[in-house]
Amino acid sequence: MKILYAASLSPNDSALYRLWALERLGHQVVPLDSISYAPSNSFIRRIVFRLVMGPHVDRLNRDIIQIAERERPDVLWADKLLWMKPQTLDHLRSLGIVTVSYMIDNPFGPRQDPGWRLYMKSIPHYDLHVVQRDKNIQDYRSRGARDVIKIQTAYEPTMHFPPPESWSDKDRNRDVSFSGTHYDDRGAILAKLSEQFSVVISGPPRGWQRALTPEQFSKLYREGELYRDQYREAIWRSKINLSFITRSNQDEFVHKSFEIAGCGGFLLAERSQGHMDRFVEGEEAEFFTGYDELVEKIRRYLPDEAARTRIAAAGRRRAERDGYHNDHQVGLILERVESIAGSRSS
Repeated sequence: MKILYAASLSPNDSALYRLWALERLGHQVVPLDSISYAPSNSFIRRIVFRLVMGPHVDRLNRDIIQIAERERPDVLWADKLLWMKPQTLDHLRSLGIVTVSYMIDNPFGPRQDPGWRLYMKSIPHYDLHVVQRDKNIQDYRSRGARDVIKIQTAYEPTMHFPPPESWSDKDRNRDVSFSGTHYDDRGAILAKLSEQFSVVISGPPRGWQRALTPEQFSKLYREGELYRDQYREAIWRSKINLSFITRSNQDEFVHKSFEIAGCGGFLLAERSQGHMDRFVEGEEAEFFTGYDELVEKIRRYLPDEAARTRIAAAGRRRAERDGYHNDHQVGLILERVESIAGSRSS
């Protein structure tokens, strides 16, 4: 198929990885980078993000229509794109284009993030919504969605792969490691952990400066916000890789868990049904519920390199075998897209 792929396509965006998967699966991709439509002025950019209106939004929609009329794609894939107008989607459907929204964030969650106004209006106008929560299936249907499919986030096999076979604790300089955002109560948990263990945090600095005291930030925060090779190598260099459920986003599992497994890292994740459905506890990953169990698991595994190595290798095999990577997950979405396209032509 020919796919018009509209997304934020910086080298550090996971949307780029899904584009690569589409190409590996043999499809022709026409990319449109939504980053270029954001206002250069930071104040105006914040206003547009909150209100989702104005010339920048209009230009994006106008260009998508022009590209679609010129290229005649089979599919529009809007990847985490909040600026699509209902009338734009209706026009694309009139051209016979299947419209897909891939949205792993939660517009219905308790966090009440700004920026969802236009997206919520557009929900009934897409042919297919891709979500990652069971709850969201009903949420979207209650807002008039035509079709909804649940998919899991995935690791990118060209970026997330295991270290050399000779890798061991002599190469690891991060004991208890977390690379990610500061949501929920992660700052308090990691600061408390650091009283007993060597803890390293990486991620968006502003968020962590808010979540930690200046002293805690100076002690725990290292290496900045990590992407691509640096992110993978930080997982390699970590004896224990933590993964927290984002409760404020009502997550069932998190992207990071599959990336850690893909990189062959030892995964210690917050226990959830979504995680337990995808990894065997104690064999392919380890889980914790609450602070006391987290401490207990760290004490158990930090000195036991052999157990960590065994579990990490099994987790990697499970992730590869069961398709926790972009090629498989993107392929599942395309199967539904082809079904929609087939039902239209029949």
